[in-house]
Amino acid sequence: MSEKIRAERNRTLSLSQNEIPELKKKLLKLPYDLSHSKMPLEAVLNKTINGDLISVLPHLPDEFADLIIVDPPYNLSKNFNGNSFSARSEDSYDRYLSTWFPQVCRKLKQTGSLYICGDWKCTSSLQRAVQKELKILNRITWQREKGRGAKTNWKNGMEDIWFAVKNQDDYYFDVDAVKLKRRVIAPYKTDGKPKDWEQEESGNFRLTCPSNFWDDISIPFWSMPENTDHPTQKPEKLYAKLILASSRPGDVVFDPFLGSGTSSVVAKKLGRNYCGIEINEEYCMFTEKRLEKAETDKSIQGYKDGVFWERNSGA
Repeated sequence: MSEKIRAERNRTLSLSQNEIPELKKKLLKLPYDLSHSKMPLEAVLNKTINGDLISVLPHLPDEFADLIIVDPPYNLSKNFNGNSFSARSEDSYDRYLSTWFPQVCRKLKQTGSLYICGDWKCTSSLQRAVQKELKILNRITWQREKGRGAKTNWKNGMEDIWFAVKNQDDYYFDVDAVKLKRRVIAPYKTDGKPKDWEQEESGNFRLTCPSNFWDDISIPFWSMPENTDHPTQKPEKLYAKLILASSRPGDVVFDPFLGSGTSSVVAKKLGRNYCGIEINEEYCMFTEKRLEKAETDKSIQGYKDGVFWERNSGA
C-alpha cells in the first residue's frame, strides 16, 4: 500500500505506513470463535468487522440494531479498491438483493428503523426488496450536486433513500432533532414582531421541519477533512440526519456495507453505539482512523448548535 502524494491544501484522509499495523489490530476479523452460532453483542459493539457480508451476517445477534443504514453497491459497474461490482439486469440485481437483505432485516429490533440508499437505476429494485420485509414509510430524495455531465441524457443529480420500519405503530422518530435553519428572504411581521422567524446578527432565519427532499447536502471533496479515497462515500451530514431522527443516544447503529466508515463515525460523534461490516481492509482502516479523530473532533460539516444549516451557509 503506497502513500499518495497530495497537494498541500488537500485534506483527504490518508494512511501512513507507520499507522497501518495499529489500525489493523483494531479490526474484528473472521475466523472468530464460531463454535457459538451467534457472536455476543459485546463482541461486535463499536467494532469494524473486516469480512464478507454473507459470511458475517449469520454470526451476528438477531434484533440487536435500533437503526440500520444500508448503502449497497448500486446497479452500476464500479471498482471499490480492487473489489469490482458489475452492472446486471434488473432481475439479476433483484436476486442479488435477496441473497442478503432479508438477513440484514433480521438484525433490526422490532421497534427499529432502516434506511437504504440507491440511485434512479436501482431504486425500484430496492423498493421491491424492502417492502417484502418491512413497512415503507417514505422515500427521501437528496440533491447530489456533484457529478459528471451528460451529452445524451439528463445529468444524474439526485439519489434516493428508502425509509422503512418493522412496526409502523411503534418506532422512534425525532423531528425536532433534524430541523433545517433557513435564511428568511422576505421576513413577515405580525404587530411588528417576527412571525415564525428570528432576527440574528448575521441575518433573519427560520427553523423548518424537514421534508423528504434535501437540497442542503455537500458531497465530500478534497478540502473537507471527512473526505477519503472511497469512490461513493456518503457525507457525514447526510447520515447525521438519519441517525438523529431515528435513534436515541446510546442506541446501536448497524451498517452492513460500511465503506470508509461514515455511519460509524457519525454514530460515535452523536453518542450512539455502532457496528459495521466492510470487506475491504483499507476502507476498514480509514474507518478506524476517522473514529480516532472523532474522539476529539465531534464536528459535522453543516450541523451546528443542534440544527442543520443550508448548504454553503458557512456552518
